[in-house]
Amino acid sequence: MTYETIEIQTGNGVAFLWLNRPEVRNAFNETMIAELTRAFGEIEADSAARAVVLAGRGKIFCAGADLNWMKRMGEMDFEGNRSDAITFGVMLNRLRALKKPTVARVHGAAFAGAMGLIAACDIAVASADTEFSVTEVRLGLTPATISPYVLAAMGERAARRYFLTAERFPATEAHRIGFVHELAQSEGLDAAVNAILQQLLRGAPGAQAVTKDLIHSVVRRPITLELVNDMAARIASARASEEGKEGVRAFLEKRPPAWLREANQLEDTGARRKK
Repeated sequence: MTYETIEIQTGNGVAFLWLNRPEVRNAFNETMIAELTRAFGEIEADSAARAVVLAGRGKIFCAGADLNWMKRMGEMDFEGNRSDAITFGVMLNRLRALKKPTVARVHGAAFAGAMGLIAACDIAVASADTEFSVTEVRLGLTPATISPYVLAAMGERAARRYFLTAERFPATEAHRIGFVHELAQSEGLDAAVNAILQQLLRGAPGAQAVTKDLIHSVVRRPITLELVNDMAARIASARASEEGKEGVRAFLEKRPPAWLREANQLEDTGARRKK
């Protein structure tokens, strides 16, 4: 599929999804939101893509909303704005719900809606010179659409400060509060991302999918008998699955599991293509 505002590159078991509007600092508009939603579906259906990296072309990851898009939203009535916000929210939820592991590769700056993109990914790696900000209140707005994801990523206490002040904070602070998992120098950012991808590709794809669903299902739920029974059913299903049986057999037989051999084959194919 051809896209206007994003770019997808696949190889070696990984899909790289690039925000590709560097002339406007990869700012969102309605076209990019729609294309991201479609791209997530395309990547989900691609069995060769075991993991996803979300990144930005140019000098920064993403500056948030496009000014022209914001102007059009300002001219809409309540229902028009609600519909537009739902479209953005659906896109973020589509990213969060991807069955494949997702990694945000962040550099330069990430403001407003970009914070939602990062938080909707499973793992975030940032260059040490990146700046972050939840800017909405300085525009008379509220970060409502991104709040479920950003609050979960940075925690309520940090959100009380950064949602209300809208101040910029450095990558070291983003790392301290848990919004970013790992920092790297600019020249080492890709190496840091690749190191995480190598670990992700060692996991069984089906097990990773159900584990993502497990996290979403368990988080913030009280530990009740219903939860205990739910968790028991999930592990029983995993043990009885073909992946579960293969993983245990491989461990007992002291050999790589089938999915790891397949991942190595993908890497070998990619290496041959580059020659």
